[in-house]
Amino acid sequence: MKAQAFSVGALPPELTDASAWYGPAMAERNDWIETLDAAEVAEIEAASLALMDSGIDMARVQRADFPLPTLVPRLARWLHEVLEGRGFVLLRGLPVMRWPRRLSAAAFLGLGTHLGRMRPQNAMGHLLGHVRDMGLAATDPNVRIYQTHERQTFHTDSCDVVGLLCLQPARAGGLSALVSSTTLYNELRRRRPDLAAQLFLPVATDRRGEVPADCLPWFEIPVFNWHNGQLSAIYQRQYITSAQRFADAPRLAPQTVEALDLLDALANDPALMFTMSLQAGDIQFVHNHVVLHDRTAFEDWPEPARRRHLLRLWLAPSDGVRSLPPVYTQRYGNLEPGQRGGIVLADGRLTMPLDEL
Repeated sequence: MKAQAFSVGALPPELTDASAWYGPAMAERNDWIETLDAAEVAEIEAASLALMDSGIDMARVQRADFPLPTLVPRLARWLHEVLEGRGFVLLRGLPVMRWPRRLSAAAFLGLGTHLGRMRPQNAMGHLLGHVRDMGLAATDPNVRIYQTHERQTFHTDSCDVVGLLCLQPARAGGLSALVSSTTLYNELRRRRPDLAAQLFLPVATDRRGEVPADCLPWFEIPVFNWHNGQLSAIYQRQYITSAQRFADAPRLAPQTVEALDLLDALANDPALMFTMSLQAGDIQFVHNHVVLHDRTAFEDWPEPARRRHLLRLWLAPSDGVRSLPPVYTQRYGNLEPGQRGGIVLADGRLTMPLDEL
């Protein structure tokens, strides 16, 4: 499971596919926004009501349980754009403000089944994540940053595709930020190829207390991974830093820290990244292997019912996905399309925490 290292003179080539975009140019476009029309919303609503009435275990929902005959071709185009194009899409128009929250959750789950299989997002086997401030602090090594109101910083999640449904935006802040990891690599290669080469070396990343059987409390996967002619990124700087709390974790070399610092500086450069404000009813899907995502810090509403609340899915598409290098088994477990990613612990339980709605 060793990663492929590169000398400065033998780095992978600069990449020019659709995933190599720049934020300001993307912000001027609107082709990444897909608005649902009234007929499509009605089709989703009917399928959601039928799913809720069926009594099926929501943790076992599959595509066949959520028929969308009219919308299926459009969903397939969106998935293709996420996996083989720019790496993200924003769906707009789900009427979550007039729907009960369980109906919104059913709609989100059902749409997700047409893009991939749901993967567990934490040690409790949750297939549906609740992204909101729980009054916790990221300084706690067993807290994941999405559980706070703090800025997340640019990162990837441990799945092929992450989906977010906005139920309620924050009073202020909480913007979604995206940057192309393909572009980050290109810029590093041009500016500092010596530091780009450092990011193909394994680096310890903290599991934050969610440790599968027979695994160390950290995994060692390079930030950049070149496999079958494709570049995939996996990154969370805070968790790289917190992995240093383990005495036997590999130490960060000065050159590695310099490379990570430059990566962060580039990711935060307005010339490379851009932000969007997720409105109630917006659904964002992001391809983790080619896009880093972030969320700015936010100020919440004082009323509990109005506090920022997003739902999250981790998805493993079965078709059209890239192969991943063997080193990813440390984090993704099974690398088979449709079965990979997520946080899978020994008991393998899967739950759907709908009571938190």
